[in-house]
Amino acid sequence: MIDQTTAPYAALALRIATGSAFLAHGLLKLFVFTIPGTVGFFESLGLPGIFAYLTIIAEIGGGVALILGVATRLVSLAVLPILLGAVWVHSGAGWLFSNEGGGWEFPLFWAVAQASLALLGSGAYALKLPAVEKALGQFA
Repeated sequence: MIDQTTAPYAALALRIATGSAFLAHGLLKLFVFTIPGTVGFFESLGLPGIFAYLTIIAEIGGGVALILGVATRLVSLAVLPILLGAVWVHSGAGWLFSNEGGGWEFPLFWAVAQASLALLGSGAYALKLPAVEKALGQFA
């Protein structure tokens, strides 16, 4: 049974943790790997370069939205393809993320966390934007 008094705080913790991780990964691609470097890496995997731009935008924008609690369900669902793509990218390196090239257990865990957050919703201390909530309905 779900404890209705603590579940909102569990969602808050999950939102802040995953949002911070997305923000960090997006900023890493932007400032350390650089946009051209990230585009080159995506292209070396056989992916279109535009996916690099979309990933950076989704990680930074999605990270901020999750931290603030804006459209949590929708954002959590929107970043799932990125995480499943990361599972695919790292699948050749084995299970453990500590392996050379990084394994796939961390991106898979992160995907499950985002799916859980999509089911839970924003939780406590979420930024309420009436226009966004009205437009998105149950996905806000």
